[in-house]
Amino acid sequence: MRTRRGLCYTKVDMCSEKRAVKRRRDIAGEHKNSRKRVKPSSPEAAAEYDLFDSLPDDLVVCILCKVSSTASCPADFINVLITCKRLNGLGLHSLVLSKASPKMFAVKAKNWSEPAHRFLKQCADSGNVEACYTLGMIRFYCLQSRGSGASLMAKAAIGSHAPSLYSLSVIQFNGSGGSKNDKDLRAGVALCMRAAFLGHIDALRELGHCLQDGYGIRQNIAEGRRFLVQANARELAAVLSMPPSALTSRSWLTWNPLPHHRHMTASGCPLLSDFGCNVPAPEAHPANRFLTDWFAARGGLPGPGLRLCSHAGCGRPETRRHEFRRCSVCGAVNYCSRACQALDWKMRHKAECAPMERWLEEDGDGDADGDGDGNGNGGVGGDEDGDYDPMVES
Repeated sequence: MRTRRGLCYTKVDMCSEKRAVKRRRDIAGEHKNSRKRVKPSSPEAAAEYDLFDSLPDDLVVCILCKVSSTASCPADFINVLITCKRLNGLGLHSLVLSKASPKMFAVKAKNWSEPAHRFLKQCADSGNVEACYTLGMIRFYCLQSRGSGASLMAKAAIGSHAPSLYSLSVIQFNGSGGSKNDKDLRAGVALCMRAAFLGHIDALRELGHCLQDGYGIRQNIAEGRRFLVQANARELAAVLSMPPSALTSRSWLTWNPLPHHRHMTASGCPLLSDFGCNVPAPEAHPANRFLTDWFAARGGLPGPGLRLCSHAGCGRPETRRHEFRRCSVCGAVNYCSRACQALDWKMRHKAECAPMERWLEEDGDGDADGDGDGNGNGGVGGDEDGDYDPMVES
């Protein structure tokens, strides 16, 4: 057969057929756009021709990725979404949402709504680890959806997200969402070590206290103190890397010739006061600020008989009675972790824990906090029920 050469087919003018197809497409395009396409050869024609429509979608998506990754607040990105229909559609592209910055998820607790929940869920489904962590914290502690919240934090932890690893370690240390028997100290230490390896400052501090006390790991005082010094050094490096506009003054960097217990500043967190340097308090994560505002709007009570972590930058609540441990000296404050206790001790509780004369006298013995450990860092005493522990009570 000679069909490949077309001898058995009817003769068709291919050029005329192509012209007919092109004509039909042009007519369909005119009806779809409801206007005739005009080449912008003159100012009048350029006014009718939308140059934005000529940009390819992949270029617009690339620009929106840059906008979402550098957004300093949710409004920066929302203003883009409400500009036009095309930007709204491309702004919700999975690639754009996966690149969003943590500050873009800084939703205020008073503005929490179902659309905000859906947006965070869409970002989490796009693979954004910050959205997974933020929504996981909100679900676990605020909405009391323990399973889905822990799953979202675990998803972020798989992506080597240090705050998620540390939050999961706090959950394991306290047995949050379950009973006392659900505590897994070894798992908490393992998660804390992974977060510390990634440079998380609170995880470094928590791991240092665990090694010093032999909590969930074999005791190694020298190694624990090394981790605590490393945490302080990283915190100082983080402050030094901040832009000058973020700091009101650099007076905190001056050498303090007076002992730290005689010269306490009202602002800042003097974690390096032993070396004569006052470090400003670190900025809380948007998820922690959301927890703080959420429970503050509810009177600071997460539930009947439940308490909040006394560190102002944490916001974590108890999920059962007596979950957190209390200060071994005054018993008036409680903390979800030793890292929160160390931060709050230097920021606030050091001046409130015991009478001034008491720890000034005991400072000569190397135990300024009166917890009996000789390190002057406040100490969180108490057994698993949150009662006083006579082994550490002064």
